[in-house]
Amino acid sequence: MKKFAFMAIIFLLWCSGCASQNEHLSIHETAISKKPLPPSDFVPRDYIIVSVGDSLTQGVGSDEEFGGYIPFLKEDLEKLKGVNRAEFINHGKRGNRTDHLLKRLQEPAVKADIQRADLVIMTIGGNDVMQVFKDNLLGLEINKFIAAEKDYEKKLNAIFSLIRSYNEEAGIVLVGIYNPFIKWFSDIKEMDQIVNNWNRVSAETAESYPEALFVPVDDIFKDNEERLLYTDYFHPNTRGYELIAERIYDMLSAAELL
Repeated sequence: MKKFAFMAIIFLLWCSGCASQNEHLSIHETAISKKPLPPSDFVPRDYIIVSVGDSLTQGVGSDEEFGGYIPFLKEDLEKLKGVNRAEFINHGKRGNRTDHLLKRLQEPAVKADIQRADLVIMTIGGNDVMQVFKDNLLGLEINKFIAAEKDYEKKLNAIFSLIRSYNEEAGIVLVGIYNPFIKWFSDIKEMDQIVNNWNRVSAETAESYPEALFVPVDDIFKDNEERLLYTDYFHPNTRGYELIAERIYDMLSAAELL
């Protein structure tokens, strides 16, 4: 009987120890579950950035060893602690207008690249304005630009919609146009107004789409004492592209599109 009582006491003590250990383990597990998750940039990752549009994307006017704004932007992005590597895929083509870009976006290679992109950057619109000049050299009137502006807005919306249909999550950046036209058409006082109107349309279009951003650059070329245009007085030079890249980077960071 005494032996049985002794064994019973040992068993109860053992059960008590197990309960205490389980209680401690439960508290420990609960403490682990309450720890905050690591930040999104804890493990740097690769980003795919697709550039589409006109000669500013192609990099016309920059030194041979540079490719427009892309090398500068790539260097800036890869300094971010959340970015391991920024891979740029360049589909820029000199002379492209919005109608050209709409067609090129439907090419299988361009579509496939956008589908896997984290970010899409566009430069478009400058050649649309130049086309109005070419079509109306003998009678330039601001109402001709207003009519073309409506067509530009329609095509720009089609471009945004097509990109978004390929990729619902990628950020979309539209770089604005600037005014080099005054070099040839100094007698047209409305040129600044025309460029401002087209940039306004671009900004409003970008704002109507999720995860989209308009980046103005006209003030960079208007208010800067540096020589920022190439020898053709139309395209940016290497320094001009560097400043465009800085503006894109600053606004990308502020908008947290990456």
